[in-house]
Amino acid sequence: MALNKKKKLKPFEWLRSFIFYALLVGVGAILFFGLFNPEKKDNEKSLSEALTIIKSGQEKSVTVDGDTVKLDLKDGSSLTTRKEKDESFVKTLEASGINPKDIPLTIKDNSAGEAWLGLLNLFLPIIVMVLIFYFLIRQARVAGDSLFSFTKSKAKPFSRNLTQIKFSDVAGVDEAKQELEEVVAFLKTPDKFRALGAKIPKGVLLVGPAGVGKTLLARAVAGEAGVTFFSIAGSEFMEMLVGVGASRVRDLFDTAKKSAPAIIFIDEIDSIGRQRGLGLGGGHDEREQTLNQILVEMDGFEPTANVIVMAATNRPDMLDPALVRPGRFDRRISIDLPDIEGRKAIIKIHARNKPLASDVDIDRLSRRTVGFSGADLENMLNEAAILAARLEKKAIDSKDLEEAALKVKLGPEKKRLQSEEDRKLTAYHEAGHALVTKLLPHMDPVHRVSIVARGMALGFTMIPPAVDRYNETKTRLEEMVASLLGGRAAEELEFKEFTVGASSDIEKATQIARKMVTDYGMSEIGPIAIGFREDAPWVARELGEAKGYSEELAAKVDNQVKKIIDDCFERAKKILRENKDKLDLVATELMKKETLEGPDFELLLNPSTMNKAH
Repeated sequence: MALNKKKKLKPFEWLRSFIFYALLVGVGAILFFGLFNPEKKDNEKSLSEALTIIKSGQEKSVTVDGDTVKLDLKDGSSLTTRKEKDESFVKTLEASGINPKDIPLTIKDNSAGEAWLGLLNLFLPIIVMVLIFYFLIRQARVAGDSLFSFTKSKAKPFSRNLTQIKFSDVAGVDEAKQELEEVVAFLKTPDKFRALGAKIPKGVLLVGPAGVGKTLLARAVAGEAGVTFFSIAGSEFMEMLVGVGASRVRDLFDTAKKSAPAIIFIDEIDSIGRQRGLGLGGGHDEREQTLNQILVEMDGFEPTANVIVMAATNRPDMLDPALVRPGRFDRRISIDLPDIEGRKAIIKIHARNKPLASDVDIDRLSRRTVGFSGADLENMLNEAAILAARLEKKAIDSKDLEEAALKVKLGPEKKRLQSEEDRKLTAYHEAGHALVTKLLPHMDPVHRVSIVARGMALGFTMIPPAVDRYNETKTRLEEMVASLLGGRAAEELEFKEFTVGASSDIEKATQIARKMVTDYGMSEIGPIAIGFREDAPWVARELGEAKGYSEELAAKVDNQVKKIIDDCFERAKKILRENKDKLDLVATELMKKETLEGPDFELLLNPSTMNKAH
């Protein structure tokens, strides 16, 4: 639970705002009624007319209330008039030849009330204006305080024992958990380690692709250790003004030291920890000053500070060498996509509060989701629950999970109205992918073939890995390129025409072929690293720096990439040409059913009549 003291001040802020606006309304009312001159009423007469009536003896009684004179007449009617301000009505009667003693005259004494009203009219506007200026000055002071707090750290603190995430809520990263358990043990029982001369690791760097659980692991460490946890994103240090980031770093570390033992977690540290001087046109002063301050703070810790810095990034090769050296980030923990056992554990964690139907096989589901990250699996189960609720089911079944897995990877299903020509083009394209994949000896089985649009694609052929692979061979890479080009080969074979639907396949095939030549050394050029990755730390730092290879070698690379693409394309066409009847069969079935599951696709093809590729 984040500590947020500002929330306690909100009622007082509301009250101050209410008083301020009430004062504005009050001043407006005073000005309005002070300047407003009401129109003359129907029964109001002029003073001369009233005196004439009194002379004629028609009055029953005369009442003077301030400047207002009310006459009750003998016929039962009444009228009002106004005397001269600050002029005695008795003297007015005498001046008109009327003896005040001869008429029933009553004079009300309002001197005290008029005195208070005069004081109120005099001082109320002054008081209101003083209060208005007070609130304006107070607002200016608050704005000034905000300006001075500009350099304060924006890290969100989580108090001790209030972080609910534990190691039991994290699965699929057992090796990383074991490394971090030692950090937790040091925060809990530091004396046991110090007795043997061990020092607390100053920094722990979590490295891995997006969605594998880096932030979740950091929260689990805070929850297990029961210490104060400060969380901040790397971009929150950066501002337009140079020096603000460094000041925020100082404030963050000072606050953490006061709360020790504590953990500082910096997410996406590559936004500020990028190698100094990296990029065209020199470095970024604000980022470099912020990084320099982090380096000083981390290397200047006292052994008893009990403050650990944890950071997460998916771009470790962008970080400055001074930041990742031992003494700052002593531990570097790599977190990969979960294997089959890890996926099982993750699915069980996220399915705790979700009712699963009896036909759900978690083992099969974990094999189906090769390449899914922890975030993908959580999203898949959530989408399946939403789909089941939409269909008013009592439990989540295997169909819901299959649809959710497709939605996570390919996007939602789109019911587009397609012409018969478009459906036929898509059917032959996807049938080409599926048939080439089926007949290549080292490719994984086809899981599903469909001409139902998802995302930006009019159809798809799913070929998920059958097992977790951490290495690839040249043979499999070439077969992957041939499989990707199977759709284009089927278009040429059936229609003697090309469509734009193969653009994504061509792009992926070209990327694989180029990596085979430039990164993996799988070409006639030989095992030579040609060029460098765009995110590598040795990227060109100044305009005009050499590329690292000649134009002649670049031409050879292009020729080798084209040779791989051409050979794989011819191989795909040869497979489809020799099994043209099977291609027609699969395409026709797709046009009828729109979707073929893996078992249905296998049954449709008679293995004894097919020509296997070699």
